[in-house]
Amino acid sequence: MFNRFHTFVVALGLVLGLGATANASDTVLTLTHEGREQTFDLAALEALGTETIETTTIWTEGTQTFEGVSLARLAEEVGVEGGTLLATAINDYTVEIPVTDAVEGGPIVATRMNGKVMSLRDKGPLWVVYPYDANADYRSEVIYSRSIWQLDRIEAVE
Repeated sequence: MFNRFHTFVVALGLVLGLGATANASDTVLTLTHEGREQTFDLAALEALGTETIETTTIWTEGTQTFEGVSLARLAEEVGVEGGTLLATAINDYTVEIPVTDAVEGGPIVATRMNGKVMSLRDKGPLWVVYPYDANADYRSEVIYSRSIWQLDRIEAVE
């Protein structure tokens, strides 16, 4: 009986694609500022409030819909007003994002693309996405270099 149930659960997970995405209870983002560390699972991160950006990117085909927490909201959450956000991916690749980028209508830390939680293969679990189509200033090599995917931690340095 247990083997059948276990097989069913594994098969259901594969059918639903759960094996490729983060579980709601797994930490997807760690924020650090002045020695304080906050961890967020997907539900807690999205509970901060989500925004939607519809844009094209240089990495995808056609217009995509991204949902996630604004970088401004995350900067507010850790209490940082200036300096730099060191955004680091799962493979330890790090980019510097000035806190001045964290503005209303600016970049988000996307948790979903086209309504689906992003797997590692799809640049998830988190991806810093700017509204590239909304402002020509967001279509530059500097901004593209800040659009880190497979993000899992941010350290605020003032």
